[in-house]
Amino acid sequence: MTVLYVDTIGFLSQLPHGLIESFSATLEDVAHSDLIVHVRDVSHPEVELQKRSVLSTLHSLQLPAPLLDSMVEVHNKVDLVPGYSPTEPNAVPVSALLGHGLQELKAELDAAVLKATGRQILTLRVRLAGAQLSWLYKEATVQDVDVIPEDGAADVTVIISDSAYGKFRKLFPG
Repeated sequence: MTVLYVDTIGFLSQLPHGLIESFSATLEDVAHSDLIVHVRDVSHPEVELQKRSVLSTLHSLQLPAPLLDSMVEVHNKVDLVPGYSPTEPNAVPVSALLGHGLQELKAELDAAVLKATGRQILTLRVRLAGAQLSWLYKEATVQDVDVIPEDGAADVTVIISDSAYGKFRKLFPG
């Protein structure tokens, strides 16, 4: 599945007047997002003030509540804070420098993108002689095809929307 990541260039507490327009245009992209990922530098002395500033800015954009509620918070640079443990229940602690927590972050982002876009990952058994496999290539994102020659079938792992899966079941019952 294709995912577009947009970096909002960070939040500045005192933005020079000449940059306000371009910064606002960057923030407008957030309104069209399926997911917001807030990466925080937990080693910064004003980390809580920065968080409040970001949340205030996001709320001022009048974003849909589900978008704000599903935000993934990433606590980066945990390697610089001895014994660090996040106090927020859904925060993902990472050290980008050392690679710690990146697999957990990837899993969290995968799950959040699937949920936000109404998709799921399924493995479906399809007949090779029929139109099922070509239909899945057109209507879903095929991740893996494991052919079972003796059955004339394949187990196909796909990322598929709920509506496409409903159509698949109607077109190919059983």
